[in-house]
Amino acid sequence: MNGLPASPRAALSSAMTDPFGRTITYLRVSVTDRCDLRCFYCMSEDMTFLPKADLLTLEELDRLCTAFIAKGVKKLRLTGGEPLVRRNVMSLVRSLSRHLSSGALSELTLTTNGTQLAKHARELADCGVRRINVSLDTLDPRKFREITRWGEIDKVLEGIEAARAAGLAVKINAVALKNLNEDELPSLMRWAHGKGMGLTLIEVMPMGEIGSGRIDQYLPLSLVRARLAQQFTLTDLAESTGGPARYVSVAETGGKLGFITPMTHNFCESCNRVRITCTGTLHTCLGHEDASDLRKPLRASDDDMLLADAIDRAIGLKPKGHDFIIDRRHDRPSVSRHMSVTGG
Repeated sequence: MNGLPASPRAALSSAMTDPFGRTITYLRVSVTDRCDLRCFYCMSEDMTFLPKADLLTLEELDRLCTAFIAKGVKKLRLTGGEPLVRRNVMSLVRSLSRHLSSGALSELTLTTNGTQLAKHARELADCGVRRINVSLDTLDPRKFREITRWGEIDKVLEGIEAARAAGLAVKINAVALKNLNEDELPSLMRWAHGKGMGLTLIEVMPMGEIGSGRIDQYLPLSLVRARLAQQFTLTDLAESTGGPARYVSVAETGGKLGFITPMTHNFCESCNRVRITCTGTLHTCLGHEDASDLRKPLRASDDDMLLADAIDRAIGLKPKGHDFIIDRRHDRPSVSRHMSVTGG
């Protein structure tokens, strides 16, 4: 990726502000829709993945991210699918790290399922990544295989330990699943906090056809919090990491617990983020079918003027919020695309 500019291009320097006065400073980029697991709330078992020819090249992803950084993005998160299964993805991470060195970017991070972390943790740290999110819904090997359909939890736990040994701060993300891991959430929290890791709980979101009913998976985090409050002392925290989670401190463990509640309490009023898929499609809202093609203007010219115009038009259409619904009358996805395509 040599030859790319060391600093963002002046033509893209205008900040991104949506119609509701929210400044966009957080970009989540899916580098692949592929994953080496098949978590049943995220994917169907017989997923059809995008042809590799449809994906942006790593160089194009770098150029796209650089354009957004020039327009005010300060936090960049790489996602998937599973980002670490993309071939040569670490060359993209290393190239993007130049924006950390220049000060244009304040954080480069990623969300991973942890299966490939043992191989890449040290290099991630060398590239300036300081913290990562690891998706892990259970510590029970049998349940883990049931949720992921074929995953081996030992690989994930090994990856987590490799990340911690490399000096990366690890936060665990767990989807709360009715009748599956709901009884395990207190012990999962104790385990995470005992290792100095945060834990964030997430509600199931109605995205993509997955072959089973969302209502049978959905567990409201208002109920989870009420149950936890019977065992633990939870104190609301005002802090934010720039994402959608609301945090509490847990007196008994000394750790921090987050709640991401798109269903019971949406987080739209302070939304400062947009998502780009691995094909160059910009989604300004997780819960809407909005889509702006950035691949075409990216490839239409060697300069970024067309790209800048396309970004500005898309941000100008960002909706106020989403309208996710899960109930017996709406047991279908609110959004047809899978989370693995959008970027977790």
